[in-house]
Amino acid sequence: MSSSNAATPKSTSRRWMPLMFGYPVLAMAGVLTHRQGFSLAACALLLTVLMIPALATRRALPWLVWLGTLAVMAWLWLHGMVGLLLECVPIAINILLASLFGRTLRAGQTPLIARFIEALEGPERLAVPGIAPYARHLTWFWTLLTAGQAAVLAVLLLCAEPGGLLSSLGVASPWPVPAGIAQSYVHVGGYVLIASAFLLENVFRRWHLRHVDHPRFHELAMGIAARWPALVRGDHSASP
Repeated sequence: MSSSNAATPKSTSRRWMPLMFGYPVLAMAGVLTHRQGFSLAACALLLTVLMIPALATRRALPWLVWLGTLAVMAWLWLHGMVGLLLECVPIAINILLASLFGRTLRAGQTPLIARFIEALEGPERLAVPGIAPYARHLTWFWTLLTAGQAAVLAVLLLCAEPGGLLSSLGVASPWPVPAGIAQSYVHVGGYVLIASAFLLENVFRRWHLRHVDHPRFHELAMGIAARWPALVRGDHSASP
């Protein structure tokens, strides 16, 4: 009975995970049409997909948090402030990712990339020469990349002119950034950077670790998407 209940959040999360790709589409629609309804839908979709594993447990607290956050979003929408919420979402996502990767680098922890390798290819893969050190270095790479991107996005949010937070408050920006450039990076460039890093790392890994076989790219991506909720909790034996 307990194993069946434990599997329910994972299978539910896996079914809903493809909806994550709707977030950038809705967010971009909000930017291009200047309709905050799209921005609200993007934030609500992102919140729901991220909370699906917790909501699937049917505990009261996750549902109260979800409904309360949706209520706050609705209030911001009624007051014309959803745009500010949307601007903060990429920063929050990158901070969350940096913390997820970074906390597994502490002494006694298994690096997050090593957890993915163990779950996707078995614990014996980590014993292959070069795999374990590469997993730790790659975990460092993603930690630093996402932390750096969070900092860049925060600077753009503050310093964009016009429309940045400092400009809105009547404060001169120490590093003025044209609003067009800031918006383009926040809503397009940031996602392109992460996708490019993922693709380039896949190419580099196949060259650097060419003495071993590698899973195909789509198998790797789908495997990570299916297992990440359990893996970030430290369940190394997470199954699809």
